[in-house]
Amino acid sequence: MKKRDEKTLDPVDRKILYYLQRDAGMTIKEIAGKVNLSPTPCWKRIQRLEDEGVIRARVALLDPAKVDAAVTVFISIKTDQHNTAWSEKFALEMSSIPEIMEIYRMSGEVDYLLRVVVPDIAAFDNLYKKIIDRIALKDVTSTFAIEQMKYTTAIPV
Repeated sequence: MKKRDEKTLDPVDRKILYYLQRDAGMTIKEIAGKVNLSPTPCWKRIQRLEDEGVIRARVALLDPAKVDAAVTVFISIKTDQHNTAWSEKFALEMSSIPEIMEIYRMSGEVDYLLRVVVPDIAAFDNLYKKIIDRIALKDVTSTFAIEQMKYTTAIPV
């Protein structure tokens, strides 16, 4: 897969990406009409953007409440292990837990930040126990989201 410099995205590529991020189910013909191209050149651009890794995947976004994952928890983790072996084991162990949606290595007071989704507090307690059983941690702090005020998967292009 050839890498692409983001600065080489032209305005038509950016428009295509804009529309695909909002509805990946749009037909080529619909997208082509919105970006003033005929379908074949539009399809070729989308294929190129996929081949170059600009478009990583086309997915369906689910309503968490309707799939029993309505509770969002942010877990702040501190460790006293700052070595490659521990970090790789942490990433491997945490990545294998389906409820963990995102993992970030952070700067500042917290070493790692996880975003998890669970059905309820009892499920979170089970998840917490699973996390602390898999790897040694110095401190774990959990914060429950009360209200989601903004959510998007669309990256500004």
